[in-house]
Amino acid sequence: MKRYIGSVRWLMVAIALLTFILVSCSQKPPQPLRIATNLWTGYEPLHLARDLGYYGKTPIQIVEYASNIERVRAFRNGDVEMTSASLNTVLEIAETNPDTRVLLAVDFSDGADAIIAKPEIKTLQDLKGRKVGLESSTLGVFLLTRGLEQVGLSLKDIKIVPLEIPQQEAAFKQGRVDAVVTYGPARSNLLATGAKSLFDTSQIPGEIVDTLIGRKELLTTHSTQMQVMIQAWFKALDYINKNPEDAARHMARRQGVTTEQFKKSLTGVRFLNLSENQKLLGKTDTSLLNGAKRLSDFMEKNKLLKQKVEPTDLLDDGLVKNFKT
Repeated sequence: MKRYIGSVRWLMVAIALLTFILVSCSQKPPQPLRIATNLWTGYEPLHLARDLGYYGKTPIQIVEYASNIERVRAFRNGDVEMTSASLNTVLEIAETNPDTRVLLAVDFSDGADAIIAKPEIKTLQDLKGRKVGLESSTLGVFLLTRGLEQVGLSLKDIKIVPLEIPQQEAAFKQGRVDAVVTYGPARSNLLATGAKSLFDTSQIPGEIVDTLIGRKELLTTHSTQMQVMIQAWFKALDYINKNPEDAARHMARRQGVTTEQFKKSLTGVRFLNLSENQKLLGKTDTSLLNGAKRLSDFMEKNKLLKQKVEPTDLLDDGLVKNFKT
């Protein structure tokens, strides 16, 4: 009898162990959170957080794309769950993907995006009839249009040369263009060689905003990954503030520039903190919402959108609302 009871107990233990193993094996590992970025200073905290180990073992992948078109295509096709996007690109995507949401306001460009020209070109008016290098994104078109309209010109008054950011320096130095609409290390490097800044985003404050976007269900389907990502983001910003030299060294190495060059590229970039995000995305501070409405009007008027996009629902504070650093 004792032997029978003992056998039953062992059988129950064996069944329990087997059940545990089967359940453990059947549980799928968490899906990776894939974030598309480009070579822009404002998104470097994502890479810095990875380099400093802030993501831990959470499956967060930062995927870099050379152009805005590639990032948008990857997001639309579901190749990534999130993408970096300036506000104009957000409106473009939302026109056909209404479930798109701005989940983090990254930075305001306050001079970091600019129209850079040859030294002999003194004013925006002098661009008339000249060749201007422009990447395939609405941001470049928007900035160039805003600049030209200051002096009564339009895109019809210049010769646009399609040039992605990695191509711009060489084209400029080789004389294939007279000016470029650019940002980041390319802007800093060209200015260092004597090029002249004719117009930049400091002259249109708050109109160029960088964001991280995802579909509205992402906060549910990837909740753990999202929490780790946002915590790592603000932790990286804190590291930049407290260890500016070491942080710049990390980020410069990845961008392939010197620490000094990278520090110069930070000029004109204002990172937005948690409190600002909570107010802007929660719309208690309506400046971002109003700016998005003005931008939507501008883009529709200039046929960059087929119709105006109402941005109210685009701004989602679900990720930052209850987060504490």
